[in-house]
Amino acid sequence: MDHHHHHHHQSSSSLLVQRYRHDRRKLIDFLLSSGLVTELKTLTTTNRADTVSPLTDDIDFDHLSIDYILQCLQSGGVVDVSKAMEKYRAESTYPVTIQSQSRNSYFLLSDPDTSGSPPRRVPPPIKVNQASKNTSTSFNQKGHSIVENGREFGFANQVSTSSPKMPIVELEIPSLGLPNLKTGLSDDDLRESAYELLLASMFSSGVGVHSAEARRKEKNAKLFSGLKNKRDKISQPSQSSERHAQLIDTVRIQMQLFISDVINIIYYQISEAMDACTRRSLLPIISRIQGHIDLPQISLGLLSGVFRSDFPNEKSYVQWKCRQANILEELLCSANLVPNEHLTIKSCLRKIRDTKEWDVSMSVTERAEVLSLIRQAALKLSSLPGKFGIRDGSCYWTDGYALNIRLYEKLLFGMFDVLDEDQLVEEADEVLRLIKLTCSALGVTAKMHNAMYGWTLFQQFARTDEGMLLESAIMELQKVLTAVDDDEIEGQYINSLVCSRETNGSQVGLSMMQSIFLSISIWCDSRLQDYHLHFSQKPNNFRKVMNLASAVGIHFYGNNGETKTIKLKAGDKISAKTVRKYVERSTKAACKRVANTVHHREPKVKGTHPLALLANELRLIAQFDLNVFCPVLCDWCPESMMISAMLLHQFFGERLNPFVDGITSLSEDVRYVLPAASMLDHELTLLYNSSSKADRLHHPFNQGLNHYKIGDVCKPIIIDWVIAQHGQIIEWTGRAFDIEDWQPLSLQQKQGASIVEIFRILEETVDQFFGLKLPLDITHLQALLSVIFHSLDAYLFKVLDQLVVKNHLYPLPPPLTRYTEATMAIVKKKLIEQKFLDENVSNKLNQLTTRRLCVMLNTLEFIHRQIGMLEDGIRKSWTSCNQRCAKEESPETSESDQMTCGETVDELFANTCNIIRDTAKDAITKISDFIGARVVFWDLRDIFLSQLYRGSVSSTRLDTYLPHIDNVLDTICNLIDDTIRDLVVLSVCRASLEGYAWVLLDGGPSRAFSDSDIRMMEDDLNNLKEFFIAEGEGLPRSIVDKEAKFAERILDLFSLESEDVIQMLMTASEHISMGLNSHSLGHSHLPDAQTLMRVLCHKKDREASKFLKRQYELPMSSDYDDTSTSDPTAKLPFMSDILSRSASFRWDKKSHKSYNSFKKKLQEATNEIRNVAW
Repeated sequence: MDHHHHHHHQSSSSLLVQRYRHDRRKLIDFLLSSGLVTELKTLTTTNRADTVSPLTDDIDFDHLSIDYILQCLQSGGVVDVSKAMEKYRAESTYPVTIQSQSRNSYFLLSDPDTSGSPPRRVPPPIKVNQASKNTSTSFNQKGHSIVENGREFGFANQVSTSSPKMPIVELEIPSLGLPNLKTGLSDDDLRESAYELLLASMFSSGVGVHSAEARRKEKNAKLFSGLKNKRDKISQPSQSSERHAQLIDTVRIQMQLFISDVINIIYYQISEAMDACTRRSLLPIISRIQGHIDLPQISLGLLSGVFRSDFPNEKSYVQWKCRQANILEELLCSANLVPNEHLTIKSCLRKIRDTKEWDVSMSVTERAEVLSLIRQAALKLSSLPGKFGIRDGSCYWTDGYALNIRLYEKLLFGMFDVLDEDQLVEEADEVLRLIKLTCSALGVTAKMHNAMYGWTLFQQFARTDEGMLLESAIMELQKVLTAVDDDEIEGQYINSLVCSRETNGSQVGLSMMQSIFLSISIWCDSRLQDYHLHFSQKPNNFRKVMNLASAVGIHFYGNNGETKTIKLKAGDKISAKTVRKYVERSTKAACKRVANTVHHREPKVKGTHPLALLANELRLIAQFDLNVFCPVLCDWCPESMMISAMLLHQFFGERLNPFVDGITSLSEDVRYVLPAASMLDHELTLLYNSSSKADRLHHPFNQGLNHYKIGDVCKPIIIDWVIAQHGQIIEWTGRAFDIEDWQPLSLQQKQGASIVEIFRILEETVDQFFGLKLPLDITHLQALLSVIFHSLDAYLFKVLDQLVVKNHLYPLPPPLTRYTEATMAIVKKKLIEQKFLDENVSNKLNQLTTRRLCVMLNTLEFIHRQIGMLEDGIRKSWTSCNQRCAKEESPETSESDQMTCGETVDELFANTCNIIRDTAKDAITKISDFIGARVVFWDLRDIFLSQLYRGSVSSTRLDTYLPHIDNVLDTICNLIDDTIRDLVVLSVCRASLEGYAWVLLDGGPSRAFSDSDIRMMEDDLNNLKEFFIAEGEGLPRSIVDKEAKFAERILDLFSLESEDVIQMLMTASEHISMGLNSHSLGHSHLPDAQTLMRVLCHKKDREASKFLKRQYELPMSSDYDDTSTSDPTAKLPFMSDILSRSASFRWDKKSHKSYNSFKKKLQEATNEIRNVAW
């Protein structure tokens, strides 16, 4: 992990350096081509702007001071290149600083807080003094910190204070076990040598490229030609050569940014200048080589053609020279040379490494002789045939395979984009074709290439966790696994490339192919041992890793210590056993890890319980298993879901059971732990049941998933909780009703405030009930509905208890009299008896104003509507809970049991919510009827009933009193809810028609109607009907007509002759005396005797008056004054008295009714209208 992060940090830092150098060069180009340079002094000549012919070979823009150039431009435009270089070297000896006046702010090359301990790697073999080391300070590299005045300010790469939920532990990739290099070549050395080999291979294959240095010189030539205002045509390379140049530059940049020595990164890289020097030196070498090129020839050629002057500093040159010597030693000091030749080569290489002897003491001729000795040995080895008779092979293939494989690996790593390490460069296919040009020099066959390319892709995946790289690696490795082994010679050659691996405590030799597969297998095995940890962030890679493990096999040690490989196959018992071990080990490791996490997190988390935290963490694991891991593992181990569920269940159960045994009430801890445990149990049940029935039956450890004892513990404590809520809610209901003032909440919400508060309490109780997230059964639902029922039933009872019997609103029926003309008031007139109410009833009536009654009605409608919404919410929550419980049951649970449970639930709601709805509906009907009766017979009694047709019809027509009714209706419509407005208007309409009929039948002695009055009265009745119909905007005409039927029948009786009415009365009386009902005899058109007698009493007709006097001895109407009286002792002839005196009629008890009979008829008509309205 540290190695990977170290390289990643180096790549990012180096990339910024490369960008800086590129931008810096562009800035110098701009400054020198801007026309501000009047004179340019180079190392060899001085050029003016009008005569300059610059020698660009001596100028390296990378080592010019920009600050110096800017100062020259400001002071006249004279630029001295030598001074610019001196200035640059002087600046590079100090750390890069920001522009602060104190000059005490500087960049560190690492983050002091995250650097850790000093590196333990071996230091570079060449010691460099501190001065030279300081010359390579990097500029503002990503991740560095700024230290100013002793304080540290975070830069881009600050360490987060919060640790990840599940930290990922990077697993080190097992090495191939290649033999160690004798000279200790570093990764940087290998990369540079690989790049030189790539260039040589391209040249040898006829691929021509232009170096970046050459293209830069062309650009400089254009730049300086601009100073003298001349345009020279520069010959352009061919398109093919240009493309190759771009590709090789891509490889160079990709490889140079892997340099590990950050301190010396500016100079210790494959710079453009060094690249150009290398290409110049390689071209003559390649032209002289006959046959295949090899590394010794390349190194010897470079030692001959590259000199100290080609390097920017001593250190770079020494490192380069030692690298070439080390390459030669690795390849030439083989067993194919005699001892004397070995000694000669080592002596020569020692001279090359000795800088003082090689570069100072020895002459050019002496150096050439040393290289000649080495070249002779190299030619001898290169002429030897390769082992096993492989075609075009050389001894370097087998003797130097440890170096060859490492070099080829470095080339392959150069294909990854340094800007985005989990991606290949865009030109990957083209670059790969160039890399394959080195195969003949390195002894890499097609099969070896596929294996090494797959190995490289795999390593990059292991570092970046990018799934696309793993898919590509699997494709390459599949090519190796599926290749036909028909080339025996190649097989022998590949098997000779031995890697040393430690297995079971002893060293064994494996071929390179076997070692690659073993390393991948070990890595996969280590990941799968704890797949919950390693694939928690990128779960999609899990299946890919399983496929990789299935392809390369899982290595294990047999009973005798031998190494064996298991190819994972579906349906194979050994494969299933192997995967089962992964499931068990990873699940146990995950459980242990989350337990430790909860233990360390517990003091920081308030308002919860450690067991609840543990249950939540385990539930996440179960969800991952169900959705990610187990569907993949089931391909090899079908019972993996069941095993995982049982292990998680057992782990938590061991910790939960002691807690459950100590539960006595629904405490705060219980509310945290049991819901979390219940949800975990639900998730584990889903996971367990996801395995097929056959897998569960055949599993040797099948013992079923016993649910936690949550339900048994919860049942009584939930009931106790509901009982406690019941008492509180009943108390709150009574308190809310007692303070209710029956005022609407607002223009939109016209119900009382108390019912809103009660439903809020009930809804909160329901939310708390289901929010417990505990196992619930039908008993708990019954208890909850009982609380709701008793609360609302008590409220409705209190509302209805505010009312009085509607009969108290009606006036007492007046005495029966016969019409007589008014006479002189000689005798004192008798007064009509008035109705006196009980004080309690009177107080209630005074409280029950129309406004309050309307708010009550709105409140009842709110109950009727809201109880349905509350029921829907409870049903939805219960269904959700019930479905979860059903999933936890065995899949074989019969549907009939579920249907029975559903029927029981419906019955519960019918016995609670439906009863509340019906009670509210009946109360709405009752109060609506009460409102209409109160408006007409109480509020409008004096200005409507008492005045209509009093004295004479013509002077007291109905039109005079309709505005009063209209005002009342306006008030009611503004107060009442729109959903029940028509019902209340219908009640007022019915009461108005009842009042009109009351005037006709019980209007008292002051009302008598002649035949001429009937026409006006019929017009008034029609006007009253049209008033409520309101031209189609009011009540339906059919309903109004039905309500007016009784009043119309009475008017029809008044329009008859007195003799006809008397005859009808006699007939009705005979039926009553015989105990018969006129309706049962088919005479439904005949009115009852009481109605006929009252019609006769109010007819202004002599014959009617004579009949009433003769037959019933009724007093004259002129003897009474029906204004008001307070004399309760006045003896008035009521209908009951008349009927009791009349022996001829012999009425039974059912017929001994006066106003009650009339009221009954009105109620029957009212019921019909009510049915239509609802």
